[in-house]
Amino acid sequence: MNGNAFKDKVAVVTGSTKGIGRAIVEALLERGSRVVVSARNAVEVAAAGKELTGRYPGRVLAQSCDVRREGDVEAIFAETERRFGGVDVLVNNAGVGFFKKLEEMSLEEWNSIIETNLTGVFLCSRAAIAPMRKRGGGYIFNISSLAGKNAFPTASAYNASKFGLNGMSEALMQEVRHEGIKVSYIMPGSVNTYFNEGTPDPSLAWQLQPEDIARVVVDLMSHDPRSLPSRVEIRPSQPPKK
Repeated sequence: MNGNAFKDKVAVVTGSTKGIGRAIVEALLERGSRVVVSARNAVEVAAAGKELTGRYPGRVLAQSCDVRREGDVEAIFAETERRFGGVDVLVNNAGVGFFKKLEEMSLEEWNSIIETNLTGVFLCSRAAIAPMRKRGGGYIFNISSLAGKNAFPTASAYNASKFGLNGMSEALMQEVRHEGIKVSYIMPGSVNTYFNEGTPDPSLAWQLQPEDIARVVVDLMSHDPRSLPSRVEIRPSQPPKK
């Protein structure tokens, strides 16, 4: 995917009403793509869809989707097919995290993390492969984390989900590469965003911004078809000294 890498391409971006997902949506729309905005919160999805449609008429589909639910995933890809004729790009961005010791974590919290960060990527990627194949190829981006290679206390479930996501990404990359479908996973460090119900903190200017991750996505899409940067690590250049 290069040259005309963005014009009229159809992208599904999960977890995209704010933060990293929203920045990726805006970057793709600015370059001429058609984009599906999705998240679990139907009110936030509708608001984001209304705002973006006003700026990019005819190129935005907003539909709520809980990536943990197979029916929701099937529905959003069916509607994408109906509205835009297929899918070229999938950005698996939806993610959650609860940070506490393993012995203090409930099964519900464990399942929420694994089902969102790992099973959700499985469901969305599985749904995207056949439509991409019909269009001659595509690109799947999995938004992972440096926590996918660096374990730390209170993050057993989150680490497990991101370690697993990295392994799944590498296996999937090898499964579909000869069908013209690229798979890359991006591992950000600290990003100043809304992750886990937080809010951006202006005092943390040293942290990465959502736009930094969006730039990685558009840069990767611009690569010549012969090249595949399958893993990208990105971290703040000057974090506080310890």
